[in-house]
Amino acid sequence: MRFIRIQFLLLLLVCGVALHAQQKTVIHIERALRQEYDKRLGEDIERLIGRVVLRQDSTWFYCDSAYLNEKLRDFEAFGNVHIKVSDTLHIYGDRLKYKGESREAELFNHVKLVDDTTVLLTEYLIYYRLQHLAMYPDSGTITSGQNILMSKKGFYHSQRKEFYFSRNVELRNPEYTIKTDTMMYNTRSEIAWFYSPTYIYTDESTIYSEWGWYNTRTDQSQLEKNNRISGEGQTIEAGWLRYNRDTGYGEAYHDVMISDTANKMMITGETGRIWEDEGRSYVTGKALGISYDTEDSLFMHSDTLFLFFDKDRKAREMRAYFGTRFYRSDIQGVCDSLVYLAADSTLRMYKEPALWSGKNQLTADSIYIIIANQKLDSLIMFNSAFIISNDTLKNFNQVKGKNMVGYFVENELTKIFVDGNAQTVYWVREDDGTLIGINLSQSSTMAIKLEDKSVKEIAYFSSPQEVMYPEKDLPKEEAVLKGFKWLNPLRPTDKNDVFRRPEPQDQGEAEAKEDKETSAKTD
Repeated sequence: MRFIRIQFLLLLLVCGVALHAQQKTVIHIERALRQEYDKRLGEDIERLIGRVVLRQDSTWFYCDSAYLNEKLRDFEAFGNVHIKVSDTLHIYGDRLKYKGESREAELFNHVKLVDDTTVLLTEYLIYYRLQHLAMYPDSGTITSGQNILMSKKGFYHSQRKEFYFSRNVELRNPEYTIKTDTMMYNTRSEIAWFYSPTYIYTDESTIYSEWGWYNTRTDQSQLEKNNRISGEGQTIEAGWLRYNRDTGYGEAYHDVMISDTANKMMITGETGRIWEDEGRSYVTGKALGISYDTEDSLFMHSDTLFLFFDKDRKAREMRAYFGTRFYRSDIQGVCDSLVYLAADSTLRMYKEPALWSGKNQLTADSIYIIIANQKLDSLIMFNSAFIISNDTLKNFNQVKGKNMVGYFVENELTKIFVDGNAQTVYWVREDDGTLIGINLSQSSTMAIKLEDKSVKEIAYFSSPQEVMYPEKDLPKEEAVLKGFKWLNPLRPTDKNDVFRRPEPQDQGEAEAKEDKETSAKTD
């Protein structure tokens, strides 16, 4: 893991001081306005006063005064301390303790490290020359371009141009703030790596992750553990997430969830994409859409689910494509594609839709379902509308027409208006269930009233044709209407059953039922 490698690297850098210390070099006095020995300081200590300049190897030291121990190659410097490590790397402070053998510098008070355009401020700093490593143990502030970074403890590798931060880490940018407990930051790439619970705050959203990186130059990020982006009622979660805050585009993998709490809609899947600026997102791979409320929740599955947002970033539309199945306690359905509109709470089913409500199976070329106050309100069936319900195991009540409109009360279908070529097959019974006969009727339009999920009354509006048969006299070819298809094996039975792919025998049962009834007509 990268964080473990960083810790190991830092340990080697610090512990490696003793190995490099075998290379002994002299500390040269390049300038001092006055030099004197003071026995009070020690026999081997020389006092240097006034515009002092010292050098060891290629490193230069500047100060107002210094105590130099040439035997140990150590010195202590005071006032306007300046270490010139290279043309770009300079360190400043009020006081310095330097160990020439280990090339270790300790700086105290008003310490400033400058490396090109990067500036580190702290009150105490240790710099290991041979390892190109600076360390502050108690609070530091770094300025790098537009970024200001702060932490309780930190390291800086001057060759790698990398900072390693721990404890109370904060990165401030004019457009966002990052807070975490462990971070690595590269001043060249301006990429921040984090390895612990991390929050990225912007005016529009909050990003949470426990492992990943953020490019402060391009606003691209890669989040790899327990990731979440939330803001303005929207939330995106995934096990792995790549996101560009500038363009609003994101790629998500593993347990993806995109939700809108305002309209109580969400989609989940194995893979997802988001286009925030375009107001759309999708998931695929075990895709599940949920419209949830206090009354009941709708669970929807298809190959691909889209969620569309308006300019206020509120979900306005959910679309399901290919092999759509949905379940709610009062309605269930299957179709090829489906659109759910949040504005008027309308479900629109397309291409071979089948809808079940109680005992009723409804099919048409397309079906619209309207939900009001979290309850079923009405439905519209366009072209080849057909309603079937069981009377007994072998007998079916049927209503057929060009178009139909149905109305619900307390989530139960109570009225149906049929417009165009209306036909019915209805098994009429006494209140105790005794069969009276089978009613066959035709009309251009009709209205049907239902009670207890069964046909109670039929009203005709123009030129009705009606006949009642005793059961024994019912012609076989009249028992079902043309286009009859019993699809009950395809019906989702619960929220988990929406993932079931109907087996060939399920389709076969429906087709066999249709073929059987059709052949009865032609016998």
